[in-house]
Parts: sequence; structure tokens; C-alpha cells
Amino acid sequence: MSSTVSALVTTSAGAAFLRSTIQRRDVGVNDVKIAIAYAGICHSDIHQAREEWGSAIFPMVPGHEIAGIVTEVGPAVTKHRVGDRVGIGCFVDSCRECDACLAGEEQFCAKGNVPTYNGREYSGEDTFGGYSTEIVANENYVLGIPEGISLAEAAPLLCAGITTYSPLKHWGAGPGKQVAIVGMGGLGHMAVKIAAALGAEVTVLSQSLSKQEDGARFGASHYFATSDPATFTENNSRFDLIINTVSADLGVDAYASLLTLNGTMVFVGIPEKPLAFSTPSLIAKRRSIAGSNIGGIRETQEMLDFCAAHGLGADVEIIGADEVNAAYERVIKSDVRYRFVIDTATIPAPAA
Repeated sequence: MSSTVSALVTTSAGAAFLRSTIQRRDVGVNDVKIAIAYAGICHSDIHQAREEWGSAIFPMVPGHEIAGIVTEVGPAVTKHRVGDRVGIGCFVDSCRECDACLAGEEQFCAKGNVPTYNGREYSGEDTFGGYSTEIVANENYVLGIPEGISLAEAAPLLCAGITTYSPLKHWGAGPGKQVAIVGMGGLGHMAVKIAAALGAEVTVLSQSLSKQEDGARFGASHYFATSDPATFTENNSRFDLIINTVSADLGVDAYASLLTLNGTMVFVGIPEKPLAFSTPSLIAKRRSIAGSNIGGIRETQEMLDFCAAHGLGADVEIIGADEVNAAYERVIKSDVRYRFVIDTATIPAPAA
């Protein structure tokens, strides 16, 4: 059995989004049904909808930054109740048996977790994401959204928030640490907010100074334009941690030179082509290059609670269903401050 819900669907790589319907499974004994209120637009939605990361599954309903309200729970559900404010991030299931899953690191599931969209359930059914009015998921993969964060501002935390929180925590951002954030877009603006709330001294490294005032508002103490060569001279060997949120190849060696002894540069973006670097840029000060991939369910809940405690939410521009196609083009042009969020109440087709 299943139910029919409204959704924004793209039928092939690069095709425009159209209002349509999809099927959601009925609520099982351990499932939660969520009336989606807002769905963030992540740049990875664009990559997948345009089949830029390899073969994709169509028709596709993107969206892994989901916030809404519980409307129904299965008889065995204990973690959520009807009326709860909840969210869903980048995956909706995992094997629950491997070392990674048992450690609460489901993002590294040995079997491969089940993506919220452009993926398949272990049963073989296609998954559809948050550009829709409802979703059904196992209770263990549904997060609680604390009071103090609006649902619209919380939605991007389910990807942009955890993608930056996880490496900041893992590599010890905090008091006495110099942290640089490369790029201040959807991911970067949350990285600045979270790093500052953790107590680190935060520097933004951006192409220009056009967002400098916003950087200060988010908690950055310093802001430099990477288009100015003096930026790299002035900040040579300065940072304990660099979070690189940019997907383009900016030149690894130049940024590695900004790391202090034992410093680490962490990539959270995915460049289209392999990156190159020279080993002396690392050997000189025992520097490291690393990568980080979202976070597990436990850490994602920790991030949401942390953001609520510190009054942190994403800076969002709320749009309607008719604006999604244009929003994709604006994201590519970096013309958003700082995350588009779809009001899903606009998705159902208007009454005739």
C-alpha cells in the first residue's frame, strides 16, 4: 500500500522541475510520517539533477534538507510523537550492523547508507527527497528540531550545518584555535557561525570582500580576499584548521601554506576533477589534508541542539515552487544569501 503526495519532479538530466505526484509507502511499525514544511536547495541537488556526478535515477525528487511536523507514527515508534518538529538529512537508512553504524557514524556505513533521494531502499524501491509535501522514514533516521530555530532556518542545517559542524568538532575547533573558512556560501556561512560559537578565532577567505559585513555578523574576526596575493603572504603558516567549502580547484599548495605546524585543511566540497599538490607544501610543517562527509545521526542531533542553544540558524531566502528552476541558476552564480528554502505549501497544483 502507498499514498500519493505532491512533489516537484525532474524527469531527465537538466530538465525543468514540474509539479507532479509520487508514491510514499504507508507508515510501518517503526516509521514516522512527516508533513514537510520546508526543503533546502543544496548545490549537490543541482549536481545530481543535472547528472553531473555520474548516472542518476529519474524521475528524481531532490532534497535532503527537510524540516516539518510529525503527522503519524507507527505502533512501535518511541522517539517521536505526532506534532513534533523534526528533520531528515542526507540518508534515511543504513545497515545498522557494521562498525561505522554501531559507532553512530552511519554516513560511512559499510553496506552503503540509503540516500534520501537519487538512491534505492534496500528493498530496491527508489527514494524521493524533500521537494514534496510528505515523507515517510524509519524513526531512527529522523532528527528532532529544538524550539528556538524556525523550521525554515533549520532545514539547511540537515546538510550544510552538519557538513561543517562535524569537521569543526573532529579537528578541535575551539578557544585558542585559528580557523579559516574558505568560501562563504551555503556551507561556508554556517561554518563561520558554528566555528565562532565553538570559541575559535575565525577568518573568512573569500574571492572578494563583498560579504565582509555578513562575515562579521556571523562571527568572523577577520576577512580576506583571496584575489589579493597579499592575503597569502599575510596569513602564511597561521591557521590550525582550514575548512574548504569550495568545490573548485583553488590551488592546494597556496592554501596549505596558510597552515601552521600540524595544521589541517579539510575539504567538504567535491571538485569535479582530481586535485594536485606538491608534498613539500605538507612536509614543511607536518601539515595534513583531509576530507569530511556529513555526520551520523547522533552527531547531527548534537549539532541541532548546539545550534538551538546558541541561536544559530541558516540565513535563508524562502521561495515558492515556481521559483525553483530560476533558483538553481542563481545558486550556480552564487546569487543567494545564503540558502534557498522551498515553502512546500506551494508545491501542490493550484485549484482550477
